[in-house]
Amino acid sequence: MIALEQQLKQLVLETCQHPHKSTARQRGLTSLIRLINHSQRLWKDSSPYYEDALQLMWLYFCRNLCEALTAKSAYDSERSNVITWLNAYLKHRLQDMYIENLQQQKKSVLENRDIVETNHPINNIVSPEQPSDLLERVRQWVEIDKTKVLRQTYIRDRADVNAQVLILKRLPPETNWQILAQEFSLPISTLSSFYQRKCIPLLKELYEQQRFI
Repeated sequence: MIALEQQLKQLVLETCQHPHKSTARQRGLTSLIRLINHSQRLWKDSSPYYEDALQLMWLYFCRNLCEALTAKSAYDSERSNVITWLNAYLKHRLQDMYIENLQQQKKSVLENRDIVETNHPINNIVSPEQPSDLLERVRQWVEIDKTKVLRQTYIRDRADVNAQVLILKRLPPETNWQILAQEFSLPISTLSSFYQRKCIPLLKELYEQQRFI
C-alpha cells in the first residue's frame, strides 16, 4: 500500500509539471486514472446514481488535481493521498444526489397530493343539494358497496387498503396522507397514486350513474 501511495504521489508530481491541456498532462492523468482504478481502493456504492457520481469525480479530478479550476483549492498531497481525496469528493456527491432525489420524491408526492385534492370529484360537483346531504349519500354508497367493487379494488398484496377504506378516509373531513401513511405503513406516494388512479374514477362513475354531475 505504501508503495502504491508513493507511486501515485510521484506520478501526480510528474503530471502536474506539464502545462494544462498539454498532451503530456493528458497522458499523466490517464495513467493516474488507470492506476487508481486498478488499485480497487475507490469507494464502491450500490446506489442507482453511483456511475453519475463517479463521472463527476473524474471530471473534478482532471480539473483540480494540479490547479483549482472548479474547486476552492487544488489537490494537496501533504494533506492526503490522492485516493482519499477522490473518495471524499465521491461520497459528498453521492450524498448530494441522495438528498436531491429525496427532495424530488417529496416534491412529486406534494404535486400528486395537490392533483388529487384539486381533481377530487367532490370539489367539482354542481348540485342543488346541500353539501352535507350530498356527502352523506356518497358516504352511504361507499359503505354499502353493493357491487363490492370498492372492496375488490386494492393496493397490490394489501387487501386491507382498498378503495372503500381510502375513499371513506378522504371524504371530508379528510384524513391527511401523512397519517394514512403511518396507519397503513405505506409511502404517501403509493397511497395518493392509488387514490388518483383507482378511487377517483370509481367516484366519478358513481356520480355519472346517480346523475350527480
